Amino acid sequence: MKADTYLKKLYANRFDSRQMQAKRVLWQVLVDDFLQNYVPSESAVLDIGGGYCEFINQIRAAKKCLIDLNPDSKLFANPDVNVLNIDVLNLDNSQVFSKHFDRIFISNFFEHLRTKEELVEIISFCFDALNPGGSLLVIQPNFKYSYKEYYDFIDHQLPITHLALQELLETVGFEIDVMIPRFLPFSTKGRPASPLLLKVYLKLPFLWQFLGGQMFVKASKFS
Repeated sequence: MKADTYLKKLYANRFDSRQMQAKRVLWQVLVDDFLQNYVPSESAVLDIGGGYCEFINQIRAAKKCLIDLNPDSKLFANPDVNVLNIDVLNLDNSQVFSKHFDRIFISNFFEHLRTKEELVEIISFCFDALNPGGSLLVIQPNFKYSYKEYYDFIDHQLPITHLALQELLETVGFEIDVMIPRFLPFSTKGRPASPLLLKVYLKLPFLWQFLGGQMFVKASKFS
């Protein structure tokens, strides 16, 4: 089975159409009640690996761009989103990525990488693609608090903790503005999708310490 065919079948099996619609509603709450606070409306924003466009379609920004290998991403993207089907891990010298952004967003992507070297490459790409003063926003399963269920998904490969990610970000040149080791629950799969419950959850950070299995990080480039 070809890789792209396998991935389509994997995600179709993981989330049916009803669950996909429920996820979009939850993403709208997450964007409106939390993430938009970190994205000025005049920003140029890049979403890496956000194939279903749940973030990039709903964030308010002056310019919006998405990078994903899946050509079907263009089917999900709103008209104001520029979709680029490129591989940031295989940009050769003749394929220079010259765009620069004020915010880069990455969600639930790093765990699919094969090696730590690939993670270093992605973080370095983000640093180079940001304008001075720009920020990288990451939502990511935190292996420290989700190790029991981390490998329940067949495509999870690279375990990452908030401490390891912080060390890498600072090594590349980022400064950490916000680090929330326990933020969102590990996964919505198999759980009731309630926008109201998510709204309440986001307003009660003390709950994050008990239920959070994913981290949130905001790291900025100042040079």
